[in-house]
Amino acid sequence: MNLSELQRENHVRVEIEDRVALVTLDRPERRNAVDAAMHRGLEIVFHELSYDPEVRVIVLTGAGNDFCAGGDVKDYGGPATPLEVMRNRDLTWGMARCEAPILSAVNGAARGIGATIALMCDICYAADDASIGDAHTNFGLPAGDGGQVIWPLLVGPNIAKEYLMRGIPIDAREAARIGLVNRVFPASELLAETMACAREIAAKPPAGVRWTKLAVNKMILSQINLNLDFGLACEMLGAQGVSSLSELQRREKG
Repeated sequence: MNLSELQRENHVRVEIEDRVALVTLDRPERRNAVDAAMHRGLEIVFHELSYDPEVRVIVLTGAGNDFCAGGDVKDYGGPATPLEVMRNRDLTWGMARCEAPILSAVNGAARGIGATIALMCDICYAADDASIGDAHTNFGLPAGDGGQVIWPLLVGPNIAKEYLMRGIPIDAREAARIGLVNRVFPASELLAETMACAREIAAKPPAGVRWTKLAVNKMILSQINLNLDFGLACEMLGAQGVSSLSELQRREKG
């Protein structure tokens, strides 16, 4: 894994120190929105760090003022084909199967796929000024990108449906109250607290830590296998419907 190339080409910065890998989403000028290059970069990172003997824990955060604004619909390489849409499974699968535990430090906004990435981590800490939300329904799309998998597992089906169907963001303290995130810290202390937890876990015998994660994640992987394909397919169909409606409205106006 060429770290300098990964940062330059895929907008993902990786720094490894004391058996902890700090992974930073690095497109602050776009609020760290996920384009195709970053998506691929994250797939690579979680796979490679999973088996890196120098890495026992991964910490994920965002550069600048936001964790991740969601998918970058303006810079994703054109309309997604069915094959490309289904390939998006690799990131969710990769995070669930990554043997090294992953902690997220959610600074600022986490939206859509950004929320999914944060919540798919094994431990999710948030800044007191952070917020998490999935706004897909506001655009005529079903909650997707793996959000339909992880939200119900964390907070239960009914609470998940309330927030996913309404498409509204949740502030950090409400997210902690309902169990969506683990803990909330002052923004100035967030990364330090997350790194302290990461170092504590990294100091433990790795086999016990990794097998604990993989045992618990059997449930998550089972849910991924149950409904991720369906969710992504519905998202693609919804996007096609929105595009068709927009084209129809444009023609009617013309």
